Formats: sequence, C-alpha cells, structure tokens
Amino acid sequence: MGAAELRNYEREVHQFQLRIGVAGIAVVIGFLLLAARFVYLQVVQHDIYRAKAEDNRISIVPVPPNRGLIVDRNGLVLARNYSGYTLEIFPRRAKSVEGTIDELSELIEITPRDRRLFKKLVAETRNADSLPIRTRLSDEEVAKFAANRYRFEGVEIKGRLFRQYPYGDVASHVLGYMGRIDQADQARLEEDGVDANYRGTDYIGKAGVEASYQHELHGTTGFERVEIDAAGRSKLPPLSRTPSQPGNNIALTLDMTLQQVAENAFGERRGALVAIEPASGGVLPRSSSASARHAARSTTRATSSSAAGASATPGPAATAWSTSTSRSSSPRTPTTTRWPTISGSTPSRAS
Repeated sequence: MGAAELRNYEREVHQFQLRIGVAGIAVVIGFLLLAARFVYLQVVQHDIYRAKAEDNRISIVPVPPNRGLIVDRNGLVLARNYSGYTLEIFPRRAKSVEGTIDELSELIEITPRDRRLFKKLVAETRNADSLPIRTRLSDEEVAKFAANRYRFEGVEIKGRLFRQYPYGDVASHVLGYMGRIDQADQARLEEDGVDANYRGTDYIGKAGVEASYQHELHGTTGFERVEIDAAGRSKLPPLSRTPSQPGNNIALTLDMTLQQVAENAFGERRGALVAIEPASGGVLPRSSSASARHAARSTTRATSSSAAGASATPGPAATAWSTSTSRSSSPRTPTTTRWPTISGSTPSRAS
C-alpha cells in the first residue's frame, strides 16, 4: 500500500516538473517574441515612427504674403493694407462650436449678425483650418481673451491684414474689390496649379485691378515649422521659417485728381467719361456713374483716408486675408517688371 502511494507521488512530481518546463519554455518564447517585436519597432521601423511622432509634435503653418499696393500715376495710394486682430475658431479642434461661441459671447461681444456670417462661412468654405467669428478686435478685447485663453480649446487670435481704399468709392469700378475665396475660386486656383501658393489665404480679388492682377499682387506664400502642445496651440518661437515674398505694387496711368473731378461733375446724373493721354495712350480718368453706384452697393470697402488702421468700426468695413506674422504694408517693388497701363476697366500691360 505504501509502495503504491510512493509511486503515485513520483508520478505527480514528474508531471508537475513537466508542466513547469513547458510553461517555462512558453514564457521564454513569449519574451523572445516581445523582444523581436521591440527590435522591429525600435530599429527596423524607427524612421517611420519617428516621422509620425514629429508630425504630431510639429505643424507646418503657411505665412501668407503682404498684398501689393495700388497707386495712381502720381504715386497716390489707391489701395493699401492695415493690420488688425481677428478671433478665429478651429472647427476640428473645438469640442462644440455652438457652445464655444456661447462662452465667447460672455467675454467678447458677438452679435447675431456675427453668428449668421460664421454659419454661412462654415457652409460655403471647404478645407478651412480656421474661420473668423469676430474681426478687428480692440486692444481691450485681445487682452481679455489672452487672460482666458486656457478656457477655449480650438480658439485663437490671429493677426491679419485688411484692405483699405483711402478714396472710398472713387474709381471703385476700376480698382474692384476683394472677396472671400469660394469653391469656384478654389477650383480655378487648382486648375491654374497655384492653389499651394494660396494656402492660408482667405480673400482674393473679385473684380477690377484687384482681380486682373491677382497673382502679381498676391506674392509668394512662406512657411513656418512650429511646435504644438497637447491642445494644438503653437509654441513660440518657430523652429524654422521660410519667409513669404510680398506682392508687387501696381501703378496705374489713372490720375486720381482728375478722376475725382470727373465723378464730382457727374453727381447724380447718369453717364460715362474717358480721357486718354495722347502721348502714351494711357487712360487718365474713367468715370461711369451707374457702374460706380453699383460697385458701391456690391462691395465692402474701408473709406477712411487717415493712416492705416484708423478704421476701427466693428463689422465688415474692410476685406481681410490671412497673415501669420508679417504685417508690413509696404511690399517690394520689382525693378524688372514694367508697370501696367489700365485701359478702361480691364488692365493691359504697357508696351
């Protein structure tokens, strides 16, 4: 009886040792598989995952160029730029766009009109990183938001350039106006193969000289490599920067003094006038009272003739386009490009 019990005990010990051996081999194999996977990820796939990590940490931010100025034959500035601050929402980063707007309205004045315009932009704009909810903030409003920025994920203040026409509606049918890039404009830019140069740009010339010489006035977009935090906000200073190239200035054969005289002479009467300089063939004044009134109704223009930035009335009294850091309103003037001559409402190159 005792021998049988001893033999059973030996068998159980042998089975237990066998199981321990099998389990040990399985554990060793598991560790070898983990080590092989670790080597594969850390050594073989190192460059791939390093690039992905850098993409999550570093963002490429476009730096739109300063738009060129438009001047008359005597050097009088007909279209210029001034800087201002806009409050912008990043729809992809905001948890709730409507909730964010409601919270912002407790800190900064946001009118029902601002809300309607924002909803319209959301519906009409595609692939936009950010959309403005308020433009031309005062220094007090900027300070308020800066102190409470931590509360608003997906909301930032950006510096932008606004287009200003010092002479108001004078020669508006020649100068044209700026408008937000819509889907038709985006498709045209892609067709021309210049859509990459308009990254970060929200506004484009829609009529007149602003549209006919859009590419010359626009310039070349630059880029910044910036480090971003967990909330998606960029850290300063940028890691590297490729500066943007400002647009060319455009000089017209138009004489603004004569243009004002011509338009004042018409008053409320309908009619048109064109005066051409015989020596050069350049158009000096070109007045069309009906088209000027139509342009005044259909465009948004800043009419202040004071220094840049003097217009501070909230609302769309000027046209803006994106800029990240550069706010100079005096773009370079190329020495190799001959100035265009404006003949009628459609510009053509001077011979």
